[in-house]
Amino acid sequence: MELPDLRILDVIDILLVAALTFYLYRLVKGTPAINIFIGIVIIYIIYSITETLKMELLSRALGAFTGAGVFALIVVFQQEIRKFLLMLGSTNFTSRKGFLKQLHFFKDDADTDHTAVDQIVKACDEMSKTFTGALIVIKRDGSLDFVKNTGDEQDIIVNKSIIKSIFFKNSPLHDGAMIIEGNRITATRVILPVSDNRSIPQRFGLRHRAAVGVTERSNAIAIAVSEETGQISLINNAEFETFENLEDLSVRIKKHLE
Repeated sequence: MELPDLRILDVIDILLVAALTFYLYRLVKGTPAINIFIGIVIIYIIYSITETLKMELLSRALGAFTGAGVFALIVVFQQEIRKFLLMLGSTNFTSRKGFLKQLHFFKDDADTDHTAVDQIVKACDEMSKTFTGALIVIKRDGSLDFVKNTGDEQDIIVNKSIIKSIFFKNSPLHDGAMIIEGNRITATRVILPVSDNRSIPQRFGLRHRAAVGVTERSNAIAIAVSEETGQISLINNAEFETFENLEDLSVRIKKHLE
Protein backbone atom coordinates (compact mmCIF):
# COMPACT_ATOMS: atom_id res chain seq x y z
CA MET A 1 0.00 0.00 0.00
CA GLU A 2 1.50 3.31 -1.10
CA LEU A 3 1.25 6.32 1.12
CA PRO A 4 -0.18 9.42 -0.60
CA ASP A 5 2.02 12.44 -1.14
CA LEU A 6 1.43 15.03 1.59
CA ARG A 7 1.16 18.61 0.38
CA ILE A 8 1.10 21.84 2.37
CA LEU A 9 -2.57 22.26 1.47
CA ASP A 10 -3.27 18.81 2.90
CA VAL A 11 -1.68 19.81 6.21
CA ILE A 12 -3.74 23.02 6.28
CA ASP A 13 -6.86 20.99 5.46
CA ILE A 14 -6.17 18.59 8.35
CA LEU A 15 -5.51 21.43 10.79
CA LEU A 16 -8.73 23.25 9.83
CA VAL A 17 -10.82 20.09 10.22
CA ALA A 18 -9.16 19.38 13.59
CA ALA A 19 -9.81 22.95 14.76
CA LEU A 20 -13.47 22.83 13.67
CA THR A 21 -13.96 19.44 15.33
CA PHE A 22 -12.41 20.73 18.55
CA TYR A 23 -14.65 23.82 18.55
CA LEU A 24 -17.75 21.72 17.95
CA TYR A 25 -16.69 19.46 20.80
CA ARG A 26 -16.33 22.47 23.11
CA LEU A 27 -19.80 23.57 22.03
CA VAL A 28 -21.56 20.31 22.93
CA LYS A 29 -19.36 19.37 25.91
CA GLY A 30 -21.45 18.86 29.02
CA THR A 31 -24.69 18.36 27.06
CA PRO A 32 -26.54 15.15 26.14
CA ALA A 33 -25.40 15.72 22.55
CA ILE A 34 -21.76 14.96 23.44
CA ASN A 35 -22.27 11.17 23.23
CA ILE A 36 -23.90 11.50 19.81
CA PHE A 37 -21.05 13.74 18.66
CA ILE A 38 -18.41 11.23 19.76
CA GLY A 39 -20.32 8.40 18.04
CA ILE A 40 -20.43 10.37 14.78
CA VAL A 41 -16.69 11.08 14.92
CA ILE A 42 -15.92 7.38 15.51
CA ILE A 43 -18.14 6.29 12.59
CA TYR A 44 -16.54 8.85 10.28
CA ILE A 45 -13.02 7.73 11.26
CA ILE A 46 -13.92 4.10 10.55
CA TYR A 47 -15.47 5.14 7.23
CA SER A 48 -12.31 7.04 6.25
CA ILE A 49 -10.10 4.07 7.14
CA THR A 50 -12.22 1.58 5.17
CA GLU A 51 -12.25 3.92 2.17
CA THR A 52 -8.46 4.32 2.29
CA LEU A 53 -7.96 0.56 2.59
CA LYS A 54 -10.52 0.06 -0.24
CA MET A 55 -12.79 -2.19 1.83
CA GLU A 56 -15.63 -1.56 -0.59
CA LEU A 57 -18.53 -3.37 1.11
CA LEU A 58 -18.07 -1.78 4.53
CA SER A 59 -17.14 1.53 2.94
CA ARG A 60 -20.40 1.62 0.94
CA ALA A 61 -22.48 0.71 3.99
CA LEU A 62 -20.91 3.41 6.15
CA GLY A 63 -21.03 5.89 3.26
CA ALA A 64 -24.76 5.36 2.84
CA PHE A 65 -25.25 5.73 6.59
CA THR A 66 -23.30 8.98 6.81
CA GLY A 67 -25.00 10.37 3.70
CA ALA A 68 -28.52 9.72 4.94
CA GLY A 69 -27.57 10.70 8.48
CA VAL A 70 -26.88 14.34 7.56
CA PHE A 71 -30.58 15.21 7.63
CA ALA A 72 -31.04 13.35 10.91
CA LEU A 73 -28.11 15.25 12.41
CA ILE A 74 -29.69 18.59 11.50
CA VAL A 75 -32.75 17.57 13.53
CA VAL A 76 -30.77 16.11 16.45
CA PHE A 77 -28.35 19.04 16.69
CA GLN A 78 -30.85 21.75 15.81
CA GLN A 79 -30.27 23.69 19.01
CA GLU A 80 -26.47 23.29 18.88
CA ILE A 81 -26.31 24.34 15.20
CA ARG A 82 -28.43 27.40 15.93
CA LYS A 83 -26.23 28.31 18.90
CA PHE A 84 -23.07 27.77 16.81
CA LEU A 85 -24.27 30.11 14.05
CA LEU A 86 -25.46 32.74 16.53
CA MET A 87 -22.12 32.64 18.33
CA LEU A 88 -20.23 33.08 15.03
CA GLY A 89 -22.54 35.91 14.01
CA SER A 90 -22.07 37.69 17.32
CA THR A 91 -18.26 37.31 17.39
CA ASN A 92 -16.42 40.59 17.17
CA PHE A 93 -13.68 39.74 14.66
CA THR A 94 -12.12 43.20 14.86
CA SER A 95 -11.63 43.23 18.62
CA ARG A 96 -8.17 43.37 20.12
CA LYS A 97 -8.52 39.83 21.47
CA GLY A 98 -8.33 38.43 17.97
CA PHE A 99 -10.22 35.78 16.10
CA LEU A 100 -8.64 32.70 17.68
CA LYS A 101 -9.24 33.93 21.20
CA GLN A 102 -12.85 34.77 20.35
CA LEU A 103 -13.32 31.18 19.21
CA HIS A 104 -11.53 30.03 22.37
CA PHE A 105 -9.11 27.64 20.68
CA PHE A 106 -6.75 28.94 23.33
CA LYS A 107 -8.27 29.37 26.78
CA ASP A 108 -8.27 32.74 28.44
CA ASP A 109 -7.52 32.42 32.14
CA ALA A 110 -10.12 35.07 32.93
CA ASP A 111 -12.84 32.95 31.35
CA THR A 112 -12.17 30.02 33.67
CA ASP A 113 -11.70 31.98 36.89
CA HIS A 114 -13.60 30.12 39.64
CA THR A 115 -12.73 32.51 42.45
CA ALA A 116 -15.88 34.54 41.83
CA VAL A 117 -18.27 31.57 41.91
CA ASP A 118 -18.44 31.39 45.71
CA GLN A 119 -19.22 35.10 45.88
CA ILE A 120 -22.03 34.67 43.34
CA VAL A 121 -23.54 31.71 45.21
CA LYS A 122 -23.35 33.52 48.57
CA ALA A 123 -25.05 36.57 47.06
CA CYS A 124 -27.81 34.42 45.56
CA ASP A 125 -28.32 32.70 48.92
CA GLU A 126 -28.76 35.99 50.77
CA MET A 127 -30.99 37.45 48.04
CA SER A 128 -33.09 34.28 48.17
CA LYS A 129 -33.70 34.79 51.91
CA THR A 130 -34.89 38.37 51.34
CA PHE A 131 -36.91 37.49 48.20
CA THR A 132 -34.80 39.76 46.04
CA GLY A 133 -35.19 38.98 42.35
CA ALA A 134 -31.98 38.55 40.39
CA LEU A 135 -30.79 37.34 37.00
CA ILE A 136 -27.08 36.62 36.48
CA VAL A 137 -25.52 35.45 33.21
CA ILE A 138 -22.04 33.89 33.40
CA LYS A 139 -20.04 33.86 30.17
CA ARG A 140 -18.37 30.70 28.91
CA ASP A 141 -17.36 30.25 25.26
CA GLY A 142 -18.51 32.73 22.65
CA SER A 143 -19.32 36.41 22.72
CA LEU A 144 -22.19 37.98 24.68
CA ASP A 145 -21.91 41.34 22.92
CA PHE A 146 -25.30 40.83 21.31
CA VAL A 147 -26.93 41.20 24.75
CA LYS A 148 -24.30 43.29 26.57
CA ASN A 149 -24.95 46.16 24.17
CA THR A 150 -28.52 46.45 25.48
CA GLY A 151 -27.37 47.35 29.00
CA ASP A 152 -24.90 49.53 30.85
CA GLU A 153 -21.22 48.65 30.50
CA GLN A 154 -19.43 47.99 33.79
CA ASP A 155 -16.02 46.85 34.98
CA ILE A 156 -16.42 45.72 38.58
CA ILE A 157 -14.72 42.88 40.42
CA VAL A 158 -17.31 40.28 41.45
CA ASN A 159 -18.23 40.69 45.09
CA LYS A 160 -21.18 39.44 47.14
CA SER A 161 -22.03 42.89 48.47
CA ILE A 162 -21.80 44.49 45.02
CA ILE A 163 -24.17 41.90 43.51
CA LYS A 164 -26.68 42.39 46.34
CA SER A 165 -26.55 46.19 46.04
CA ILE A 166 -27.09 46.05 42.27
CA PHE A 167 -30.21 43.88 42.58
CA PHE A 168 -31.59 45.81 45.59
CA LYS A 169 -35.11 46.83 44.58
CA ASN A 170 -34.42 50.56 44.97
CA SER A 171 -31.17 50.41 43.02
CA PRO A 172 -31.25 52.10 39.58
CA LEU A 173 -29.39 49.07 38.18
CA HIS A 174 -31.61 46.30 39.56
CA ASP A 175 -33.86 45.96 36.50
CA GLY A 176 -32.57 43.50 33.89
CA ALA A 177 -29.73 41.00 33.94
CA MET A 178 -26.12 41.13 35.07
CA ILE A 179 -23.31 39.81 32.85
CA ILE A 180 -20.25 38.27 34.53
CA GLU A 181 -17.10 37.43 32.58
CA GLY A 182 -14.33 35.76 34.53
CA ASN A 183 -14.16 37.59 37.85
CA ARG A 184 -15.67 40.85 36.64
CA ILE A 185 -19.16 42.26 36.23
CA THR A 186 -19.12 43.64 32.69
CA ALA A 187 -22.71 44.81 32.21
CA THR A 188 -25.90 45.54 34.15
CA ARG A 189 -29.52 46.30 33.20
CA VAL A 190 -29.11 43.95 30.26
CA ILE A 191 -32.19 43.01 28.25
CA LEU A 192 -32.20 39.30 27.42
CA PRO A 193 -34.16 37.49 24.69
CA VAL A 194 -37.20 35.73 26.13
CA SER A 195 -37.64 32.07 25.26
CA ASP A 196 -40.89 30.98 23.63
CA ASN A 197 -40.38 27.36 24.74
CA ARG A 198 -43.80 26.12 25.84
CA SER A 199 -42.34 23.33 27.95
CA ILE A 200 -41.21 25.85 30.59
CA PRO A 201 -43.51 25.47 33.63
CA GLN A 202 -46.00 28.30 33.95
CA ARG A 203 -44.90 29.03 37.52
CA PHE A 204 -41.77 30.62 36.04
CA GLY A 205 -42.09 34.21 34.89
CA LEU A 206 -40.24 36.44 32.44
CA ARG A 207 -37.03 36.39 34.50
CA HIS A 208 -36.69 32.63 34.10
CA ARG A 209 -37.81 32.71 30.47
CA ALA A 210 -35.11 35.28 29.79
CA ALA A 211 -32.57 33.01 31.51
CA VAL A 212 -33.61 30.16 29.24
CA GLY A 213 -33.58 32.47 26.23
CA VAL A 214 -29.97 33.58 26.65
CA THR A 215 -28.79 29.98 27.12
CA GLU A 216 -30.65 29.02 23.93
CA ARG A 217 -28.73 31.64 21.96
CA SER A 218 -25.32 31.38 23.60
CA ASN A 219 -23.11 29.01 25.55
CA ALA A 220 -23.52 31.00 28.76
CA ILE A 221 -25.11 29.72 31.95
CA ALA A 222 -27.69 31.69 33.92
CA ILE A 223 -28.76 31.91 37.56
CA ALA A 224 -32.19 33.27 38.46
CA VAL A 225 -33.50 34.13 41.91
CA SER A 226 -37.28 34.26 42.15
CA GLU A 227 -38.74 37.41 43.69
CA GLU A 228 -41.92 35.54 44.64
CA THR A 229 -40.55 32.33 46.17
CA GLY A 230 -36.86 33.04 46.69
CA GLN A 231 -36.00 29.88 44.75
CA ILE A 232 -32.59 29.78 43.06
CA SER A 233 -32.54 28.26 39.56
CA LEU A 234 -29.55 27.20 37.47
CA ILE A 235 -30.11 27.15 33.71
CA ASN A 236 -27.68 25.52 31.30
CA ASN A 237 -28.32 24.77 27.62
CA ALA A 238 -31.93 25.97 27.98
CA GLU A 239 -32.63 23.40 30.72
CA PHE A 240 -33.16 23.80 34.46
CA GLU A 241 -30.56 21.88 36.47
CA THR A 242 -31.42 20.55 39.90
CA PHE A 243 -28.98 20.78 42.81
CA GLU A 244 -29.14 19.57 46.38
CA ASN A 245 -27.69 22.54 48.24
CA LEU A 246 -25.56 25.65 47.81
CA GLU A 247 -22.34 23.63 47.84
CA ASP A 248 -23.67 21.44 45.04
CA LEU A 249 -24.71 24.57 43.12
CA SER A 250 -21.20 25.97 43.45
CA VAL A 251 -19.65 22.70 42.27
CA ARG A 252 -21.96 22.56 39.23
CA ILE A 253 -21.19 26.11 38.19
CA LYS A 254 -17.44 25.54 38.49
CA LYS A 255 -17.73 22.36 36.46
CA HIS A 256 -19.58 24.20 33.69
CA LEU A 257 -16.82 26.81 33.61
CA GLU A 258 -14.04 24.25 33.07
